[in-house]
Amino acid sequence: MKVLVLADECNPEWPSLPIVGWKYAKAIAEGAQVVLATHVRNRENIEKEPHGLDIRYIDTEWLAGPMFRLARWLRGGEEVAWSTSMMMNYLPYLAFEHGVYRHFGGDLSGFDVVHRITPMSPTLPSWIAHKCRQPFVIGPLNGNLDWPKAFTAEQAREKEKLRKLRNLYKYLPYARSTYDRASAVLSAFSHTRADLTRVPDARIVSMPEIGFDPAIFHDGDAPAGRRGGDKVQFLYAGRLVPYKLPELPIRAFAASPALRQHHLHVVGDGPERARMEAVIAEHGLSDCITMHGRKSQAEVAQMMRITDAFVFPSIRELGAGVVIEAMACGQTLLVSDYGAPGDLVAEGRGHAVPMAPFDTLVKGFAAQMEACLLDRDAMADTAARGRTYAEDYFPWAEKGRRTIAVYDALLSGHGLDGLGY
Repeated sequence: MKVLVLADECNPEWPSLPIVGWKYAKAIAEGAQVVLATHVRNRENIEKEPHGLDIRYIDTEWLAGPMFRLARWLRGGEEVAWSTSMMMNYLPYLAFEHGVYRHFGGDLSGFDVVHRITPMSPTLPSWIAHKCRQPFVIGPLNGNLDWPKAFTAEQAREKEKLRKLRNLYKYLPYARSTYDRASAVLSAFSHTRADLTRVPDARIVSMPEIGFDPAIFHDGDAPAGRRGGDKVQFLYAGRLVPYKLPELPIRAFAASPALRQHHLHVVGDGPERARMEAVIAEHGLSDCITMHGRKSQAEVAQMMRITDAFVFPSIRELGAGVVIEAMACGQTLLVSDYGAPGDLVAEGRGHAVPMAPFDTLVKGFAAQMEACLLDRDAMADTAARGRTYAEDYFPWAEKGRRTIAVYDALLSGHGLDGLGY
């Protein structure tokens, strides 16, 4: 089977969506003859490593470059104001698909399936969908998670005032044709499925976009709860930005004499770092909290293998790939019960703290963290369930196999029932 994979964002060295796009494309290529169309900006990093893929680089920098610089100026950098970034990417992405179509001379008939894997936001429609005569697949898509009302201060620090305009995307050109033409829509979580009102259940496949590489993320030598001797080792890993609430586990330590006898490791960097360091200094926590700064993916994986519990209080997490990575490394998960993290730790795979205003959420996390101190065996049991779940569903190879099964079903005329997670 020959598949045209569209992945504007696809880069083995860039974090978040670009590396997800790269690993997903490679996983699909294990079961199909893939031609990967991506933006020329990714070429330098892609060509650094052997890959064996047929890659076509599309150059729309004449538009993408100026729009990126304008978006960065409006956002005040690249760490916050995600909604602004999505809005400014509308025209550049349409230009990318136009470029793909022109590259193939306006003839896509040589492909059995066309699959757009990035961007993964449902707010960015596909122009090429209405040009396809073969099955068109889009996704996994992820989006449509509102800000919790109790966190307006964090929303302001994230510069997300334009979030209220989000639903206008449904009236943009090609928004309707994208989902009317799609033979299959891969939808990550329930919050995204609720946004895809034009798509009937028969064309929806539940498939989170996240995955992990077992060669990098795998279990440690000791079970959760026993990795730090007498002390339980807690870990936060992620960008230090307002919506992830990286300050929260520090506040939990500050409020709990019991937790101060153990240790919290914080991996990551970002605009919240100064606030966090000020809290550590104010409460005299330097002996029990270590700020490690930014680490490579392999270094983060190693930190996950030698720490016991992963504390991830993010209050607007669409995909939460880091949660699956922590599960694969055998950690006990403690997350906010909202968005993807709450779904991932359900059924005893971790602990979801009920969403609440910040001070109440701190108390909820502190109580759950203190419970870990009291029952190390329970920590190990919970971590084992999470690890099994991650290993069964989320290795990139498994996601590739499931995607090929979707293509097979479309080409054979069979239904998509039973193919999702």
